[in-house]
Amino acid sequence: MERTATELLRTTTSQLAPDPRANPLIPLIARGEAPLDTLATLALEQRRVIPADRTAFLHLAQRAREEPDAAAFFTMLAEGEALAEERLGPFAAACGIDEARTRSYEPLPGCQAYPAYVAWLALNASPTDAVLAITANFSAWGGYCETIARALRTDYGFRDESCAFFDFFAQPAPELDERARAAVQAGLDTGTLDEERAHTYGSLLQSYEAMFWATLSLPT
Repeated sequence: MERTATELLRTTTSQLAPDPRANPLIPLIARGEAPLDTLATLALEQRRVIPADRTAFLHLAQRAREEPDAAAFFTMLAEGEALAEERLGPFAAACGIDEARTRSYEPLPGCQAYPAYVAWLALNASPTDAVLAITANFSAWGGYCETIARALRTDYGFRDESCAFFDFFAQPAPELDERARAAVQAGLDTGTLDEERAHTYGSLLQSYEAMFWATLSLPT
């Protein structure tokens, strides 16, 4: 019996779920023990990650013109990144970041490896393979954001507006999930989805995400 997209998404997400020990920073934030300056660095890095990812998703949507379900998925992702960028400002401000610090900030290679690889996928991966890899990766990211949003309120005294960036990614996205399912199903039905290759892409995304958090946890 052939697998459905729902089954493939579920098993791939489970297989690629990161080892909890791979992220040393989230437990510190959850306990309120991460320095405010580390949170500020997180905001500064995201100021580069978000627009870079949006551009990559728009490119994937353009490349997927003959795969309408994949194109719809990446278009929605790009729209979401634009909304997230609007919510990032209040978090950065709550961390004490001003325009002068933003202009003078030097990004960390270990944090920017993730968006660099997303850009690589935008140029080289089949859009349907990228749908499967990115969807599996976003599952972990959403859980991290939920933990951060809760800790910002309970341990750091941030207001709701300053937590909105993380609230946005933590909330369920049933429409996006449905678009991912439709894109993966279309890939299975047409034979254009390469499961092994998509799994490799997803594994690398998880590794680069782990590098992102590990880099942020290093002392400055």
